[in-house]
Amino acid sequence: MGKHCHCAFSRRQFLQMTGGALACSALQPLAARAAAARAAAAGINTTTPIFPKSRARVGLVFSHVPTGHATWPTKDYDYGKRAAELTASLKKLCPRVDFDIHTAHNAAEADAIIAATGDVDGYLVYAIGIWTRVPDRVMRSGKPVVLADDLFAGSGEVLISSGVARREKLPVVVVSSSEIADVARAADLFAALRAMKDSRILDVVDRDIADPAAKIKDLYGAEVLKLDSKELAGYFDRASVSEAETWASRWSRGAKKVVEPSREDLVNSGRMYLALAEAVAARRCDAVTVDCLGMFYSGRVTAYPCLAFFQMNNDGSTGVCEGDLNSTCTQLLMRHITGRPGYVSDPVIDTAKGEIIYAHCVAHNRAFGPGGRTNPYVIRSHAEDGRGASVQSLLPAGETVTTLEIDVWSKRMVIHTAKTTGNVDESKACRTKLAAKTEARAILDNWDMGWHRVTFYGDYRETAINAARLLGLAVSEEDRAAG
Repeated sequence: MGKHCHCAFSRRQFLQMTGGALACSALQPLAARAAAARAAAAGINTTTPIFPKSRARVGLVFSHVPTGHATWPTKDYDYGKRAAELTASLKKLCPRVDFDIHTAHNAAEADAIIAATGDVDGYLVYAIGIWTRVPDRVMRSGKPVVLADDLFAGSGEVLISSGVARREKLPVVVVSSSEIADVARAADLFAALRAMKDSRILDVVDRDIADPAAKIKDLYGAEVLKLDSKELAGYFDRASVSEAETWASRWSRGAKKVVEPSREDLVNSGRMYLALAEAVAARRCDAVTVDCLGMFYSGRVTAYPCLAFFQMNNDGSTGVCEGDLNSTCTQLLMRHITGRPGYVSDPVIDTAKGEIIYAHCVAHNRAFGPGGRTNPYVIRSHAEDGRGASVQSLLPAGETVTTLEIDVWSKRMVIHTAKTTGNVDESKACRTKLAAKTEARAILDNWDMGWHRVTFYGDYRETAINAARLLGLAVSEEDRAAG
């Protein structure tokens, strides 16, 4: 294994770059120009199209028995005042959510609320009292549910309901915390799930995608659109060479150095970026993935999309390599949750050092989101064949990262966390190689679900697991010892 390069960061191929971008030119195609105009109006100067999402609608149900009953929290408790306090806090903390507010004292009232609110994205049941049977009824509504305990008020019924939800594998997240921010964090997941339902994914492949597209629609509600290699080539041929030259200059100026790629490689990368941006904008897609290796190796495309995805991910969009729809959906969901880009990798495990190395030729250099700090990067050739242009991102060390993958076929999530230690300087394999300390032996023993994983800066283990529960997914924490 090569040595670690502690350049404060580590960087990688495909996805993103400096989060700022380039002014739209009059030569830019109409759909991409319109998307860039919307971004410019929001203060972001970019060619990458990013589309706003609708707010989630959540049924907020306060459960308690009528006042005057001798029970928790107390006999003459002012439930209305407490519900108003909690509602005000939730509205402030969940700006992406519209709450449809109700009170239920018993199962019959809960059933009536469910019948009247069938179009909500989910329910937040806030137990501010006990022994109502409301949580049990709402948990069985067929919608995802966050069940929150107002401590010393709903505790008994929440604990019992939590056991029921776990045993019956219901799509329920239980929050029992003195901090309402924890409840709001769980409720905000409904906004991410709503955004996924509103999302469109562009899959640039020549194979049939009907089966995976149906699975994705079933799990997330997202729509997958296909673009074949001939159509992509048409966008590439129409892309402005002068604008591509500007992007090539911008990327090369931003890099620590350019090693193998020629100026022509960089200009072709700029044309590929403009082609993908236009194709995405024309279809109002929120993510794009390309069968890059198959298409480039066979000559169906003449440039890798690594720098295109680098830019898109830096700008707050989602670009994923290899036509990998599982990883694309994983990255898009977590983007909707965190506002940060991920990057797909082919992990390597080193049990001698207790590390995992996330290796790929696609990465971003804005690990903390479009408005976050940047890290250095080097422009390299694609590692496997030594051709084209990709990114070696020197990503930040000393940070917690969350790595996961969701499989739409088995409806499972695998997940682990790690602490980044530096970037591996090794000529073999993909360009970006971010090393991180973790329970390497446990991950090796538990490894399942293909090779790709998607890594995000930040500790999002609990949040991602909660999202998985709301989606009805099984979860494997691959850095935890089995049994």
